[in-house]
Order: sequence, then C-alpha cells, then structure tokens
Amino acid sequence: MTTGHALSAQAASAVLMVRPRNFAANPQTAESNVFQTRVAVPDAGTGVVARAEFDAAVDHLQRAGIEVLVLEDSDAPPKPDAVFPNNWVSFHPDGTMVLYPLLAANRRTERRPLQLEALLRRHGFRIDRVVDLTPMEARGWHLEGTGSLVLDRVHAVAYAALSSRTHPQALAAFGRELAFDTLAFATAGPGGQPFYHTNVMLSIGSGFALLCAEAVEPAAAQNAVLERLAATGRELLLISSAQACAFAGNVLELATAGGGRLLALSETALKALAPAQLAMLERHAGLVPLRVPTIERHGGGSVRCMLAEIFLPRIP
Repeated sequence: MTTGHALSAQAASAVLMVRPRNFAANPQTAESNVFQTRVAVPDAGTGVVARAEFDAAVDHLQRAGIEVLVLEDSDAPPKPDAVFPNNWVSFHPDGTMVLYPLLAANRRTERRPLQLEALLRRHGFRIDRVVDLTPMEARGWHLEGTGSLVLDRVHAVAYAALSSRTHPQALAAFGRELAFDTLAFATAGPGGQPFYHTNVMLSIGSGFALLCAEAVEPAAAQNAVLERLAATGRELLLISSAQACAFAGNVLELATAGGGRLLALSETALKALAPAQLAMLERHAGLVPLRVPTIERHGGGSVRCMLAEIFLPRIP
C-alpha cells in the first residue's frame, strides 16, 4: 500500500452529478437490472419528474455543505441513464481519471471526457492522467465504475460483485493501473440473479461498512469479505436482501468542507432501515435523505449511483 493511498480520505467533499435531458427506463439495461421497472413505451412526463428530483437532490446536498458540480446532459443522442455518471468515470487523489467499459451500448455515449474536463478545470480541479479502460468493451469485458467497484480508498482495496457488468479481467486491469488489491465474489440477488452492481449491496465509509452479507456466496467468499472488512476496524452493519432491494445499500458517505461526515441516501432506503440500524449509521454520519423515487423506479439505481466522488487535486 502506498503512502498516497494511506493519506487519501474515504469521503469526498465534492461530487459530479449529471442533469438528465432524456431520462427514461432503458431497455438495454433491464435484463441485468431487476431493480428497474420495464416500460414498453417511454412517458415524456417521467423525464420531467426525474429532473425535478435531480434538482432537489442537488439543492439538498449543497445546503448540507457538499460541493456539487453539475454537468448538463446533451440532447443527442438520447441517454436514458445519464443521471448515473459514477458508472463511467472515477476520480483519484493522484490526479487520475478513469473511464470505464459499459455493458449497454446506448450508455457509452454518456462518456463526454472533454466537456467533463472543462467543467472540472472551471471549478479548480486538475487531471494529470487518464486511464481509459473502454477498449475492453470490444472483448465483452465490462467494469461499470464505482457501481461495479466499492473502493476502500484508505486501504486500497476494490470490492467487486461479479456480474455481466463486472468482469474479472477488467477488474484486474483496474487493480494494476490504480495499485488496488481486488476482492471479487459472487452474489445471489433478487430472483437468484447476481446483484447487477456491487454498490447496491455494499458501502464503505470512514468508520463503518454496510453489507448484504447473506447475498454473498459461497460461505467461504462471504467469510472472506467479512474478514477483510473487519480487519479495517470499521463498524459493520449487515442488511438483508430485502433491504438491499429497497436501496438501503446504495448509500454514500461524503465530507463537508468543515470536516463533518454526511451519509447521502434515498428516502426509500431510509424507510427500509430499522431504527437500530439508523442509530448505528448516525454514530458515523449525519443522514441526508433525498427523494428520488422516479429515478429509482425507472432507472433501477438510487442516490449513490447519481454521485461520482471527486478526489482530484486542486489547481494551485
């Protein structure tokens, strides 16, 4: 483990969000995402409601003390999942930006690195290196950013639930490029299918880890994940598969400029967690519930999926 990793914080104080222009249920992602409502004919009103939910979420996070950079979606081509930027980009303290290979062909146009770099520069962030994993799409090797990867940035460990969106070869490439150890495992989610993304069943904060352990299989793999998390000294919160299906695992710890800790989660997730579980989380971070039911229902992702943490160095 390098010094750079040891000094990096687990919680970001700035996030990237993409304001959706043509939000809708994406038929190309529905097969691998049972969280997503299948819609035969898109309803134009859905996009309007999703934008209102997005704008309210941005406002809520900003008022809570989080720096939010908003990238406006482009009209053409239509990008139904543009609201989930963490699947195609991640940012790291050494100035690295990683671009990721996506499973759905109609999601690949979400990657707009030139517009993104310009936005980051305007807000005083510096990119020194770009790691482009997107050529792996041609081989059928996918790795959907911090959807596929849940990163323990302090200990340089990348946890990954294997699925059609998370390929072991792409995971290994990430580990080599970013100097992370990788821990891959199988899951049995809704209907026996693998969880489509790791970040719906695992979240790692500065002082806690939240895991749907019952979904990790076989038992040896479950024990390996539990032991690796326990070795970090974090307090462990176990959630059920039913709670994971209510997006209780799709949460993200953030840091305020003053050094406080917040936990961004959806109202759906908040309602799914028991009082004792909420009390445990509140020992580590103030809860910031966001109302995004339309995005959850039609997009099949929740609050954590909407946030790409910015750990980049600042321009002097």
